[in-house]
Amino acid sequence: MILVYMEVREGKIKKSSLEVLSEAQRRGGDLGMETAAVLVGHGLDSLAPEVSRFGASKVYILENSLLSHYSPSGYTQALLSLTEEIKPEVMLFAATYMGKDLAPRLAAKLGVGLASDCTQTSINNGKLEVVRPIFAGKAFASFTFKSTPQMASLRPNVFPLGDPVDSQGETVKKEVVIPEAQVRDRVTEIVRAEGAELDVTEADIIVSGGRGLKGPENFDLLRELVSLLPHSSLGASRSAVDAEWIDHQHQVGQTGKTVSPNLYMAFGISGAIQHLAGMSSSKYIVAVNKDPEAPIFKVADFGIVGDLFQVIPPLKEELKKVLSE
Repeated sequence: MILVYMEVREGKIKKSSLEVLSEAQRRGGDLGMETAAVLVGHGLDSLAPEVSRFGASKVYILENSLLSHYSPSGYTQALLSLTEEIKPEVMLFAATYMGKDLAPRLAAKLGVGLASDCTQTSINNGKLEVVRPIFAGKAFASFTFKSTPQMASLRPNVFPLGDPVDSQGETVKKEVVIPEAQVRDRVTEIVRAEGAELDVTEADIIVSGGRGLKGPENFDLLRELVSLLPHSSLGASRSAVDAEWIDHQHQVGQTGKTVSPNLYMAFGISGAIQHLAGMSSSKYIVAVNKDPEAPIFKVADFGIVGDLFQVIPPLKEELKKVLSE
């Protein structure tokens, strides 16, 4: 069996988890294995049909009121009890903030290895094989697993989302018995940023800015582009974040978020290796920079050597024309 952990935020299944489930379904077909999914929390019954439509023949719901919000210790204990009971051959997570926190905790409890932030999967001699970037994205390494379950987390926006089908898998609901003392960490309050935007890890298009914007007020130019483009989000380089021009939640790079959008637009970003490590897997990269020797141009599919303040206004007008047609 391949078991996929389904992440839930604000009562909805994360798209990145559905991508992982779609990939698990494809690999399950190669291995001749059943694909199952697991939801952890409280009051999640209504989400099971959606999970089934994306390929899960069985949906486990681990229920406990103490797990209404993410708790690293509580969720790890819940998944540990299920994993020891059903003994899956493979277990997959989305490489989100939650997945990157939860998967290694569970792997440590099980005493098995974990490959994180993988960008490819395949089957080699009846075993899962994964590829992940190493050395800040400068090389890629292939891994197979000696231990069971074979555990990996998959990078969001890399694996294609499968087409939903009209099917209803089996739902298995389990009441998880966890002593309150074992839930050592709990969410006490959720504070949302004012005018919360789409997270960069889930965006199809990212419009990103760096030091070349010259000040925080000029990020409004990029926000105008984001407002025109569907399913887009605002990104930033570390230097812009360190200068306090924009919040850390927008930072793309080795010390920020790793993204794989269909289109990454970099304005005034030179392209330090730490930044490239977080966005070089983007399908198409467009860069605008005054320095023709900027490293960003080495990875860009299309580059403009010029002043971004002269490039953005006509670009915005052209986008308005194209998107209004």
